[in-house]
Amino acid sequence: MASTTKTLVADVMTSPLETIAADASVREAAERMRDRNINALFVPGVDAGIVTTTDVVAAVAEESDLKTTTVADVMTAPVERITTAEELTEAAAMMTTFGIKHLPVIDDDGDYVGMVSTTDLTTQLA
Repeated sequence: MASTTKTLVADVMTSPLETIAADASVREAAERMRDRNINALFVPGVDAGIVTTTDVVAAVAEESDLKTTTVADVMTAPVERITTAEELTEAAAMMTTFGIKHLPVIDDDGDYVGMVSTTDLTTQLA
């Protein structure tokens, strides 16, 4: 009987975690995502959150001033999260259940250490 190896979140997550301050402008967030070729930034703090390209597009569509509108104004918080030790299939199930494309990843100590995205899932499962 052949053994099957389970793929863990730690195996495919993007690390280090790209972050941005809650008081940064939406423009700064957009520039950072563009420059790093990513679609989401983690917002650390007591009310940890996530800002995505979808949030930036919504701000543009609402004709917000991207220089004065802050990340805190558009981010999603609180965020769902997953541990490094979870199987990738659990990440996929969570993303489907919550209708999200990015999950911040925490280690055994509860520290945020990475991000797993639908792109990571697609790349791994394709």
